This record gives sequence, structure tokens and C-alpha cells, in this order.
Amino acid sequence: MTVKHIIWDWNGTLLDDCWLSVAAMNRLLKKHGLAPLTKERYRDIFTFPVIDYYRELGFDFDREPFVITGTEFINFYSDRAFEPRLHRHVTGILRTLRNSGITQSVLSASKQAYLEGQIKYHGLGDYFLRVIGQNDHYAHGKTEAGKAWIKELHCAPQEVLLVGDTVHDYEVAREIGADSALVSNGHTSHRRLAATGAKVFRNVREIADWVVGSSQVTTD
Repeated sequence: MTVKHIIWDWNGTLLDDCWLSVAAMNRLLKKHGLAPLTKERYRDIFTFPVIDYYRELGFDFDREPFVITGTEFINFYSDRAFEPRLHRHVTGILRTLRNSGITQSVLSASKQAYLEGQIKYHGLGDYFLRVIGQNDHYAHGKTEAGKAWIKELHCAPQEVLLVGDTVHDYEVAREIGADSALVSNGHTSHRRLAATGAKVFRNVREIADWVVGSSQVTTD
């Protein structure tokens, strides 16, 4: 395939924050008297819309609305939002792809302001044509934002690669007509990603090797 544009997911794909999502959720679970969550179980049950994931953990939204519980989680996460590092080699890979003539953007289920703040903190803003988040922090999904963005891009959907770490990323790629590549070192287990039939890689370095060839990839 010829890739002219890559749409990156942010959390778990470029940013190594799975551990923080588990830690923040465990603070919330403890507050509500619910059983703690392991990283392994998290990667087996995390899904979009995230309200379904919360229900799986035992939250009762008849007793307390999701808008309250979801906001509590975001507050716990935000307390440490700048602690997660980028996955290995991310900056060098973004640079390599840009130098290869491939344009890039970010499409995330995170709230726009939070997303922009994290990307600025890690010094990556210049690599992306557009950084697309959501209007709120309840992570309903990003299909509609993806459809709108693909219409603006100056390339055909089949020339676009969407890279993410969740089943939802695969679903979004199908909806917008793009190809997909999934990484298994983020928020979803390899088993669940492979079950989609999508191409699954261990990390973004392997994706860059596949797109431009390993001899062309330089890392930081």
C-alpha cells in the first residue's frame, strides 16, 4: 500500500499511559468500595464507549450518574497527566515519517484541551497537520470526528493509515475507509486486537519499519 497520511491515536499508541489509567481507576474503585483492577484485566475489558467498561467494573449509574464518576476518573488521571512518557522511539519515528513525505495527524477520544496540553508538553506539535480531540472527557468514541477529518484530507481514504491500540481504532478506520495498524503495547491485549483481523504490531517502531522500510527509520 501507499501511505500518504497517518492518523495516530494518542493514549496508549504514542503516549505510554496504560499504567496511569489503571492507577487512576483503582483510586476510583477504592473510593466506591469496588474490587481493584489489574493491568491484565484492564487490557482485556477496556472498550468504547467507556461507560460500558465502567459498568463491567461494577459501577451502578442508577445510584450515581456516569458524568460524575467519569469526571472523578479524569480528575485522578489529570493529577499525574504529565508523568507518562512517550513510547520508545516515538519522536524519531514521527520525524522519519515526516521526512519521508508522509503527513500526520492525531485523532483521540480525549478532551481537546487535555490532548493539546500533553502533545505540547512532549514537544510534538510540529509533526501534526491537525490534533483532533473531543468536546468533553467522557470518551464516547471518535468515529464522527474521523469521518469529518477524512473529508478534509487531500488524499484518498485508501492512502490513509490509522494507527491505534484499541478495537475502536480498527472500527473507526473501517468507518472512514482507511487501512489500520494496531499496536499491542497499549490499552488492549494482543488477543483482542488480533481477533479483529487487523494487522497487529508490537510497537510503533514495527509499524514504521513496515511503512517506509527498516533501513529508512531513524530513532532518537
